[in-house]
Amino acid sequence: MRAAGKRIAFAPTMGALHPGHVSLIKIGLAKADVAASSIFVNPTQFAANEDLATYPRAEDSDLAKLEAAGCSFCYCPSPTEIYPPGDSTRVKVKDLSHILEGEVRPHFFEGVASVVSRLFLHVAPDVAVFGEKDYQQLLVIRRMVQDMGFPIEIVGGPTLREDDGLAMSSRNAYLSAEQRAQAAGLSHVMRETAGKLEAGESIRTVTQAAADALLVTGFASVDYVEARRADTLAPFGQDTAPVGASGRLLVAARMGTTRLIDNMGFVRR
Repeated sequence: MRAAGKRIAFAPTMGALHPGHVSLIKIGLAKADVAASSIFVNPTQFAANEDLATYPRAEDSDLAKLEAAGCSFCYCPSPTEIYPPGDSTRVKVKDLSHILEGEVRPHFFEGVASVVSRLFLHVAPDVAVFGEKDYQQLLVIRRMVQDMGFPIEIVGGPTLREDDGLAMSSRNAYLSAEQRAQAAGLSHVMRETAGKLEAGESIRTVTQAAADALLVTGFASVDYVEARRADTLAPFGQDTAPVGASGRLLVAARMGTTRLIDNMGFVRR
């Protein structure tokens, strides 16, 4: 395909695909001639106490979903194809990797940058599509691509949500029926909070109120509720977003033992 001058789009995944993943293939096909994907549960982005062993896996049905979406190729490497015996090289993206998710999961973005850089080298796409559901990850990958000079256009795909507003995620499968119903409160709290931020209310006050509301909703704990600049995830540096500024509200909270993350854009009116 490359020899024929075709433009190749790539949407890497860890499998357990849902319609959000499928939407990335469709976005890729709108940007290129051919869509490719990968399925690889990346061990380096999991800490010892996390869910690597139990992470949902469904390769056969995943491949069928990819094919139905128009994906022509799927790379399903073994761990040793990605991390050869004796592997000792990692990719670190400073600053962006050490805030928010990076504070809670300090290993995570090093694992992401290391695996994505290798997938890019193996697949060599022209375009790569990542979901905005993992917004900080999207920014980390954009920074890595810029710094390392990968000739790849990075495209963000909008977060797909269930009918009740919960962002689609492979980890939603861990939730019991009761937890699943309670988890829908996350998007409701986020929408209300984003509206207050757009109206110029105090960032500190509304994010604290959001964290309190999530606990009332049934979340066991809240790792963070933060309003940051959309382009860099830097703090606004004042207690209200400046008029016209684009921001991102980012949340991580635990429903039982399941950790859910979500985010929502806002523009200060």
